[in-house]
Amino acid sequence: GVKPTARAEALWPVVQQALHALRSEFAPEHYDPLTQDHTFLLAMADATSAVLLPPLLRELGRSRARATVRVIPLATRDPSDTLERAQADMAVGHFPDLVMRLERAQRAGEHLPLRAECLYRSEYVCVMRREHPLAQQPLTLEAYCAAEHLLVSFSGRGQGLVDDALAAMGRSRRLALTVNQFFTAGQVVAQTDLLTVLPRSFLPVTGVAEGLAVRDLPVPLAPLQVHLLWHRRHDRDPAHLWMREQVAVQARATMPT
Repeated sequence: GVKPTARAEALWPVVQQALHALRSEFAPEHYDPLTQDHTFLLAMADATSAVLLPPLLRELGRSRARATVRVIPLATRDPSDTLERAQADMAVGHFPDLVMRLERAQRAGEHLPLRAECLYRSEYVCVMRREHPLAQQPLTLEAYCAAEHLLVSFSGRGQGLVDDALAAMGRSRRLALTVNQFFTAGQVVAQTDLLTVLPRSFLPVTGVAEGLAVRDLPVPLAPLQVHLLWHRRHDRDPAHLWMREQVAVQARATMPT
């Protein structure tokens, strides 16, 4: 029957961060993945998981590491709150606005609570079924805007990066369907006349790549950069350092920068 006051609720994130910092100071200076059990929480979208997890788990199995990996859904392009509240140890994905803020703060000499490391680069491409009428001709901006589209939105937001770019050009497109997984998008477009946008790096693991036609987007988008994010309280944590290295090594071996 005891509930925290509004003041206690407001103070909890600060207290939690202080507790984590104190815990890290007294944490063991060494982590042995062969003898110590440890569970790591990674926030990732399904496209990133499909590319990264197979080689990562193969390596953990090969080395007989006693690490357990738990993946939680990534429902936002800004996982700051998730990492701040220790709901995940690290996040892997495309976070353009957040990474830009972190880089700007670093140049200004500010110390923000998050760290970022670029793992690999890819690009977004337009995907449709091979028998789609637009697959038989060059994909123009006019044809693209006239088609019906499927949007992948982690948060359920009804507008994506392509829509923002089109709006800046004074154009728009019709979204017939919005889903929250890239895998679902690949399955749907392989069986309908909808167009979608997928990371090129994800295409080989869709399971339906042979049934898809891939075209360059007639809309200018910045390159897709996949970053590893973590909270600075984990900077010196031996287990966290070890897992960050495993993720980075496998990501770069699979998708060279």
